[in-house]
This record gives sequence, structure tokens and C-alpha cells, in this order.
Amino acid sequence: MSSNESNSNSKELLMMTGINKYFGKVHALEDIDFEISEAENVGLVGDNGAGKSTLIKIISGYHRAEKGQIYFKGKKVRIFSPKDSRALGIETVYQEQALAPDLSISRNIFMGREPTTTLGFLRKKVMDEESMEALKSMGLHLRSPNINISTLSGGERQGVAIARAFYFEAKLVILDEPTMALSVKEVREVFNFVNQLKRKGISVIFITHNLHQVFTISDRIVVLSHGKKLVDIKKKDTNVDELSEIIVRGTIG
Repeated sequence: MSSNESNSNSKELLMMTGINKYFGKVHALEDIDFEISEAENVGLVGDNGAGKSTLIKIISGYHRAEKGQIYFKGKKVRIFSPKDSRALGIETVYQEQALAPDLSISRNIFMGREPTTTLGFLRKKVMDEESMEALKSMGLHLRSPNINISTLSGGERQGVAIARAFYFEAKLVILDEPTMALSVKEVREVFNFVNQLKRKGISVIFITHNLHQVFTISDRIVVLSHGKKLVDIKKKDTNVDELSEIIVRGTIG
């Protein structure tokens, strides 16, 4: 069961063909084809060990595929490091490593990319002002850029991480389990941030174990199992029960 049709108004952003990855004798990804168009939300689902993390780490530059091709905006690219990935406009928000809780909002948004003066001092005022603008662009209104991340709710933390991606002109944002351990209200906040990205023309890969959530936020859903792609289908052409059964069985039909 597959659906590779694209919206006639959409443009292909990322295309991966024949991706293979080994860890020793373990074939972690086997001939994976994956694509996402501009301003498209794609849900990536599957049980633990399905290959989701390995796939996004190849996109993010933390792993290299042994075989396969990657194209970004129609051009063949090589992603050998996180720096390569970011240079293309790909930002990845990992669930546990997205933010430093003991640092302020502005320090987190500019972490590793801080603006400095010619003498090497941080341009703190610029960081604070730009941080607040980035947050507002996501519809997130916090009282100060100087409050620590540790004081924010889970939903607000995700908002800060997503605002950072937007500020640095991401074309593709990868969200790894962004709603885990969040309340219903906080999940809605994350969905709002994702929809804000879509309205701004930014694509999102949404990794989750929650099929109900993936149906709420995704245009298309990809199911992986034991390193193979089982399903690539538009949301309107399937349902939660059907995908749940496929994931449990690890096969189609």
C-alpha cells in the first residue's frame, strides 16, 4: 500500500532513494525511499527498532548511509555532518537534547550561533530582541527572553525549539517525539506551532508512537518496520485502526 502522488501545487523538498544503513551485521535500513514536499507535514511512525531514528539521523548528518542518494530541492547532496544538514536548512529537534534547561530562552535560541562583537563579546541586546520576535512569530508570548528554560512548560519548551528553527530559516524541521509526556493542552500548543510552520511554507517530519496525534497533524504518513518501509500513504486514504494493525503485524495484508 503506497501513495507517492504529490499535491500539484507542491514542490519536492527532500528525496531519498535506496537508503541502506548497517550497524555491524544489523541491516538497520533496507532500500528506503523517502520524500517530503515543501509545506508538507509527514508523520513517521513505527515500533521501537523500526528505523525511524536511524533515518532522521541520516537526514540530520549524525549517521551516513552506506548506500543510496539524497536530493534537496532537486540537487544531489551529501550530508556528512550536522553542519551539512543545517547548511541546507534542515533543523532537528530531539526530544531530550533540544534545549539547555539552565540557560535562558535567548541563549538557547542562539546556542552555538551566538552573534558577537568584533571583540568577541555577545550581542546580548540583539539576542534578546530577536528571540522575542522569533517567539512571537510562532504565536508564543513569554514575558522575557531571560527566563530559564527550566521554568517553562513542556509545550512552551517545544515552542522555543521550533522558534529557533524558524529564526535560522529552516526549510525542513524534524520533530522527534515532540509530544511525549505533554498534557493535552500542551499537545495542542505543539500542533499549533507545527501548523504555523506549515503556513510559513516550512516542511515538518513528525516522529511519534501516537497514531491519533499523527493523524491530527500530518498530511501523509510513512510506516517503518524492521528497517523497511511498509506504508507511504495520504491521511485521507487510511485510518488509525488500519495503520495500527500494520504496525502490530509488521506487514501489509
